[in-house]
Amino acid sequence: MKDAGCHAEAGGGAVDTALPRLALAGSPNAGKTSIFNALTGLHAKTGNYPGVTVSRFVGTIQAGDRRYLIEDLPGTYSLDPISPDEQIMVDVLDGRLDGEAPPDALLVVVDATTLRRSLRFVAQVLRRGLPTCLVVTFTDEMTVRQGQLDLSALQQALGVPVVRVLGNRGQGIDQLREQIVRWPTWPTPALPPPADAAEADAWAESVLSFAGYRAPERHRITQRVDAVLLHPLWGTIVFLAVMVAFFQTVFTLAAPLQGYVESFFGGLSGLVTTHVGNPWLAGLLGDAIIGGIGAVLVFVPQIMLLFLLISLLEGVGYMSRAAFLMDRVMARAGLEGRAFVALLSSFACAIPGIMATRTLPSAKDRLATMMAAPLMTCSARLPVYVLLIGLLVDPSTRWGPFGAQGLVMFGMYLLGAVSAMTAAWVFKKLGDRTGPLLPFYMEMPPYRIPSARSVLIAVGDSAKSFLRKCTTIIAVTTVSLWLLLNLPLHSTADLRAHGVDPGNDTAVSAYVADHSYAAGLGHLVAPVFDPLGFDWRINIGVLSAQSARETFVATLGQVAAAENPDEPSTALKEMTYTDGPHAGQPLFTAPTIAALLVYFAFALQCMATVGIIRRETGGWKWPLIAFGYLTALAWIMAYAARTITAILAG
Repeated sequence: MKDAGCHAEAGGGAVDTALPRLALAGSPNAGKTSIFNALTGLHAKTGNYPGVTVSRFVGTIQAGDRRYLIEDLPGTYSLDPISPDEQIMVDVLDGRLDGEAPPDALLVVVDATTLRRSLRFVAQVLRRGLPTCLVVTFTDEMTVRQGQLDLSALQQALGVPVVRVLGNRGQGIDQLREQIVRWPTWPTPALPPPADAAEADAWAESVLSFAGYRAPERHRITQRVDAVLLHPLWGTIVFLAVMVAFFQTVFTLAAPLQGYVESFFGGLSGLVTTHVGNPWLAGLLGDAIIGGIGAVLVFVPQIMLLFLLISLLEGVGYMSRAAFLMDRVMARAGLEGRAFVALLSSFACAIPGIMATRTLPSAKDRLATMMAAPLMTCSARLPVYVLLIGLLVDPSTRWGPFGAQGLVMFGMYLLGAVSAMTAAWVFKKLGDRTGPLLPFYMEMPPYRIPSARSVLIAVGDSAKSFLRKCTTIIAVTTVSLWLLLNLPLHSTADLRAHGVDPGNDTAVSAYVADHSYAAGLGHLVAPVFDPLGFDWRINIGVLSAQSARETFVATLGQVAAAENPDEPSTALKEMTYTDGPHAGQPLFTAPTIAALLVYFAFALQCMATVGIIRRETGGWKWPLIAFGYLTALAWIMAYAARTITAILAG
């Protein structure tokens, strides 16, 4: 789930050809991303390679008296490509991309603890003939595990510069900058490594022998822990236990922080209402902007805690074990472990999950995974789930040793994962599951304590992304919704004519909301959603969620504030149907909440996801299929959930 451009600012794909361009190459888990971040700092940008959809990460650095471009290439174990990411790696090195020459020089990052395997990749790179510097990482870990390597001898054996760097600690970065300055004078091997596989293996062994290389002992703690975590039975039990604890933590620890944030925005909205004389301006600022956006920002503690836990699990090395364990499960859907990594990325957002399918060798696997990724429970659903589960389950309710709210949340994430697997199986079945089996290589890094810097960067970047959405898409949506809820204007005479006391703010707000443009829109789509138990207020929330799922929370917050400005939280819980056969009955009953939860679990309410599927597939066919099948599935499953819950509730 890591992104090589974790500090990246949005940018285009164009590269400044006036600056010397050095590319970082290496295998996954070799520390390449840490080195890229340490070199570029906050000067990295993201974009796409010309003519293709694969992302590129480019940063600028100052070394000596001039600037350089540093490009982080997709991680790969070999230059024999079997996936789009790996093909891009080869095309960049060979200068086959539209309008782009090969990099001026290469920084090849290798893990000292797996140097024997890495030398095969190094041999392929050196045969390209580009100026190359070898960057060796994790030498500290190799020493602790009784390994041995003479870097000076390694440099002599390879015939290229060698630099020792510990990227997560920043050690060796200054020495690497000094080498970058000297790139035009880097020596090259007198003879390139042999291309024949057997001869290349012999070459690698001679290099290792000359460098006095002794492979590190296997990590004893890693061996013992993996005996449990990779076991088919015990590993699965531990995985489920970790996930349950994960969501219990999100609810338990974030609740007090959420209360503080809610109180802050409530007080701020009250100050605006008190000190701004113009009622319309006070409503726009207090209800639409502060109230609407604040209703979503209340969930920032949950979002940050979610990504903190994910980052810790990934940094410690558990995520690769989970992917290996789930490879057996993925096989039942006709997929492989790399697809699990893509689906796991969708816990943050479906967009990086869909982009991560580029690592899959099979086009059929990529398509099946793309069609399934939106079903994984992304962070945008978290505020909706927290709100609805809070209405459904009392915080004090416990099921055995666990809080009921946390278990319901775990159930929603499990529903998303099972649904995604099922969807992938169906699309893979429709696409014909026959075809050659392609290799799946996954490295199990030793368990490590992640650096605080990398964890904070991951959490901070996720929080910034969420806040950016709140100040753009959600802000525009909430302001638009406030206007729809408060228009058309009603005169005092009109209010009195309908039996509404103009001096009663609560009664006026309720009348205006019930006779607003928003109410009209909600009633317009009522025939679609009436069987699910939704009324016009829920309907406009569902419609507004098409821009971003989080706006559903802001919508209900504004509707509640419109009906009872003094106690919007109480108004939400006490809402009743305003018309129809259920008029006067409670709105948020268990069957209705269950239908809402399930609808949000399945519906594709994110136009950005539709856009990324179009970009990845090169047309509108598959995004329209995804939107259509997920919307229909959401309605059917929500209806089933409402019906079953109503029967169980008696």
